[in-house]
Amino acid sequence: MATVYFEDIEPGTTYELGSHTFTREEIVAFARSFDPQPFHLDEAAAAESPFGGLIASGWHTAAIWMRLYVDSLLAGAESMGSPGVEQLRWLRPVRPGDTVRASLTVLEATPSSVRPDRGTILFDAALESVDGEPVLTMRGRGYFARRP
Repeated sequence: MATVYFEDIEPGTTYELGSHTFTREEIVAFARSFDPQPFHLDEAAAAESPFGGLIASGWHTAAIWMRLYVDSLLAGAESMGSPGVEQLRWLRPVRPGDTVRASLTVLEATPSSVRPDRGTILFDAALESVDGEPVLTMRGRGYFARRP
């Protein structure tokens, strides 16, 4: 695969980043380390919660999106980091056994006026169920090196 530079990333392009199936074990392990709320940790407590059962942390779903982004696009790109996420929404719970698909749509690609070696992309990110139901949406920016 050829290296992806800023000039290769065009507004309007949607990248399909792959899919992931959540397991009970990974949901609980992530929650133990990073978001130890009862509805992420304990099936009995989760059954009594507003969610009616065990669900993945929203931060877990965001981390899975990031992993798929790295594996599918960033690992082959001249990424220079990110100034951050502007918006993040969790739209429906993810349960053990759920499979999600990740995507990224480029909205803008702007060469830096201060640092000529890079440009910034503005993107919309999404995770959706295999039925097409939105699970997570996010808007963010990324820095990419310009072609030498």
